[in-house]
Amino acid sequence: MNIGYIAMSGLRLVDAELLQLGLSFPAVARRAREIEALPSLGLLTLAAMSPPHIGAEYLEVRDISEVPDRFDAIALSTLSATAKEAYAMAARFREKGIPVILGGLHATLAPDEAARHVDAVVIGEGEPVWPEVLRDLERGDLQPRYDARTRGPFDLRQAPMPRFDLLSPDRYPRFTVQTQRGCPYACEFCAASMRLSPVFRTKPAEKVLAEVRRLKDLFGRPFVEFADDNTFADKRHGRALMAGLAKEGLRWFTETDVSVADDPDLLKAMRDSGCHQVLIGFESPRFASLDGVEKKSNWKARRTDRYLRAVETIQSHGITVNGCFILGLDGDGTDSFEHVFRFVEESGLYDVQVTCLTPFPGTPLWSRLSEEGRLLSAEATERCTLFDINFRPTDMSVDELRNGFRELTRRLYAPEFVEQRNRRFREHLRAKVRSR
Repeated sequence: MNIGYIAMSGLRLVDAELLQLGLSFPAVARRAREIEALPSLGLLTLAAMSPPHIGAEYLEVRDISEVPDRFDAIALSTLSATAKEAYAMAARFREKGIPVILGGLHATLAPDEAARHVDAVVIGEGEPVWPEVLRDLERGDLQPRYDARTRGPFDLRQAPMPRFDLLSPDRYPRFTVQTQRGCPYACEFCAASMRLSPVFRTKPAEKVLAEVRRLKDLFGRPFVEFADDNTFADKRHGRALMAGLAKEGLRWFTETDVSVADDPDLLKAMRDSGCHQVLIGFESPRFASLDGVEKKSNWKARRTDRYLRAVETIQSHGITVNGCFILGLDGDGTDSFEHVFRFVEESGLYDVQVTCLTPFPGTPLWSRLSEEGRLLSAEATERCTLFDINFRPTDMSVDELRNGFRELTRRLYAPEFVEQRNRRFREHLRAKVRSR
C-alpha cells in the first residue's frame, strides 16, 4: 500500500486588488513566499507513524488538475481558505476509487461539512488515531470518523520524528519544528492548534533538538520556523530549549507573546541561540479594542500599556519584532487605522503584519457573529484568508474597513517607511554596542 500525504499549498486571496497591492511591496511578497513554502508538519508527522510496509509520499498541490493517481489512499490536509478546493480534489480521487482521509484544522472545526466530501474525517489531533486509521484502511474497513478528542491529549513525549526526508532539498527556504501545542490563552478569534486540543503542553527539549539535528543532517544549515502558537508561554521549557539550541548554530523564527520582554535573561538566551525574529500578536494598541477578546483573564487587554516598552526591550537585544494587528475589532472605527500606524511609527517595529478580523468556522467568534447576524456568508470559507472580509463591523461599514485596510497597507509597506524602521533598528543596535 502506498499513501499520498497531500497538502494544499499557495497563498489565497479573494480580493484580487488587495492581492496585487500586497505583492507589490517587497516586505509583503517576501513573507508570502516564506509562508507558501512552509511544509505541512502535521502530514510529515503522520507519515512517520506508518509501518515500514506502507509507502509514504509527500506532495504539495495547488492545481487540482494535476492530481496524481498512483496512490492507494490519500491523507489530505487543508485550511478553511482552501477547503472547497480540497473537496474538489477529493472528488477526483474518489472517482478513481482512491479513498480520501481528511484532517487538520478545518476538518476539526467543521467536521459535518467535511464528512460530506471524503471517506473519513480525522477530528482533533492526528497522532492518537492514525494507527487505527491505517489498520482499518488495510482491512478495507475505513470508518467515516475518527475523533481524537475522545482519547485525551496526545503525549508529546511520544511524538515521532517527522519524515523530513520526504521533502525535496531545494524546495524549502524554511522548515517547521513544533516545540509545544495549544496555548494557555483563549482568544475568541483564534483558529490555531488550541482548537485541535485545548490542553496546553510542551514537547521535551531533547526531542525538539533531535528534530533540529535531523534537519541539519538532511539540509545543512536550515532556517527553522517553530510551528507553535506561543513558544514561550512556558518560560521554564523555553529556557531549557534555548540552552540546547545555543550549541546548534541555528537561525530561527517563532511566534510568542509580549511577556518575553519581562525576562531579559530569556531574551539574551534567545539571541545567543540564533533567534532572528519573533512574531507577536498585539492585535490592537488600544485597551478598548482588546477588552474581552481573551476570554480567560482578559490578558491581551491588560498588557496594552506595556506594548511600546516591550518592543523596545526585545529589539534592543538584537531580535526583530514582527508585530501583528487585527483590523475590524468590535468598537474600532475608521480612526483605528491611524492608531495602528502611529503605534508602528512610535515603536519602530522592524516588521508588521495587518489582517482583518476573520471568523473561522467553529470558533467562538464565528458563533457569536452568526448569532448576531453579522456574517456576510456562512458558506464563504474561501474568505477565511485573514485579509478578505466576511462580517459586518460594529463601528464602520464593510467598505470603510476594506478601504481603510488597503490605505493602511500602502502606508505601512511603503519602501521608505520600511527602510526608516529597519534603519532605526540597526542604528539602535550600533549605539548599544558602542556604549558597552
